[in-house]
Amino acid sequence: MVQEQKPGAEIADDWVLLRNAREGDEKAWKALFDLHSPRLLRLAVMMTGSADAARDCVQESFIRLLHAEIRHHDGSVRTYLSTIVYRSAVKENLRRNKLAEGPPESAGSPDPTPFDLAVRREQEMEIFRAIRMLAPSQREILVLRFYGEYGYEEIATMTGVALGTVKSRIFYAVKSVRTMLQSRGVI
Repeated sequence: MVQEQKPGAEIADDWVLLRNAREGDEKAWKALFDLHSPRLLRLAVMMTGSADAARDCVQESFIRLLHAEIRHHDGSVRTYLSTIVYRSAVKENLRRNKLAEGPPESAGSPDPTPFDLAVRREQEMEIFRAIRMLAPSQREILVLRFYGEYGYEEIATMTGVALGTVKSRIFYAVKSVRTMLQSRGVI
């Protein structure tokens, strides 16, 4: 029999895991890392364009989480970590003061054919180029929504942008990317 989790149970569980991790429970720390790092890594790769920089951003977010003095538990650990990764990636981009040269590295699926790999890689490159051509304010929010898989409210919280503005930027960013990809014959 599968038990349904109550809304907010995952959030409460994350705070419990964090408390236990801070008390030295390595299993709790690993559980937090395993749960959140894949999404955070995808987000950071899309924001920085660099797998190495992305790993640094994610690692920094967990180190900060471990040592942070968190005064309230209104939000989720996921949003807290995402905000750190987002800000770290923005700082990294400012530090490098340039856009990434190519598409992010992809994990791929098990046993794809060489043709499948070539097609997927070309599509990823075209999508990546189109996203990188967006204005930074649109690009960041689009990446958070579709690659970070965050909700509108979470994005508004992480970026400090009004909810209506988040929705508007996503709409126009998707429209722009679609137009660019259509003009190139990708879609």
